Formats: sequence, C-alpha cells, structure tokens
Amino acid sequence: MYPWLVYLHVIAVFGFLMAHGVSIAVALTLRREREPRRISTLLALSGSSIGLMDASILLLLITGIITGFIGHWWGRGWIWTSLALLLAIAIYMSVSVVRFYHQVRKAIGEPYMINYKPQPAVPPASSAELDALLNTTFPVILSVVGLGGLAVITWLMLFKPF
Repeated sequence: MYPWLVYLHVIAVFGFLMAHGVSIAVALTLRREREPRRISTLLALSGSSIGLMDASILLLLITGIITGFIGHWWGRGWIWTSLALLLAIAIYMSVSVVRFYHQVRKAIGEPYMINYKPQPAVPPASSAELDALLNTTFPVILSVVGLGGLAVITWLMLFKPF
C-alpha cells in the first residue's frame, strides 16, 4: 500500500505543478500586458486552474499524512518541517496573490474584493498607475518562493536529513 500512496502523492504534485504553472505563467505575462481586456482574460485563465490546484493539494496532503503514519515518519523532524514549509508557502501565496490580483482587477476597472468582500468596479487607473502595478517584481518573487520552497521540501522528503 505504501508504494501506491507515494505514487498518488507524486501524481498529486504533478497535478499541482500543472495547475500552478498556469498561474505563474499568467503572473509573469501580466508584467508585459497593458490591454485591460487581455489582462481580464489572463486573470480568468489563472482562476480557471484553482479547482485542479486545490484538488491536487488536498490529495497531496492526504497521501502525505497517511504515508507519514505508514512509514512511521511523524517522529522525525523533516516531515514536520516539510509540512510547516508547505503550509507557510501556501498561506503566503494565497494571501499575496489574491491581494495582487484584486489590485489588478481594480486597476482595469473590474469588480474586485477587499477582505473577501465584493467591491463594485471603479473607473480604471491611469496608464502610469497600471504600469507601476504590473511592473513590480512580485511575480518573480512568487516564482522564487514557490520553486525554492518546493526544492527544499523535495530535498527533505528524498534525503530525510533529520
């Protein structure tokens, strides 16, 4: 049973990376896009991958927790560190990405949210304001945090250093 759970765990990672790749590609593409209609389409594309991303992360957590029990890993520090790192990255990404995308929606004159409360569309921001928002290094930072975090988690799972 253990090998099958590890297999499902890896498949869940693949699903997560596929879905997340869409969001990262959108975030990096937004840096070069200035046409509001295209920006809106890109944001919708990113949003369309959330279901697969959420299902994959749920399967990843379930299989990881179960294999942790079967493999008797819960007494080791690496599994707790991996879980804590995954949760920290997920929380950081969720909060910061949602905030950024809602700022972009507001800047192109679409309805947006503040603290999970829907807000009506406001007049679009000026070209200079939209440029300043989209020219941030935020997508690059997200990419580095995500890739770096996954690299550390993978290292912890493969080498089980402590």
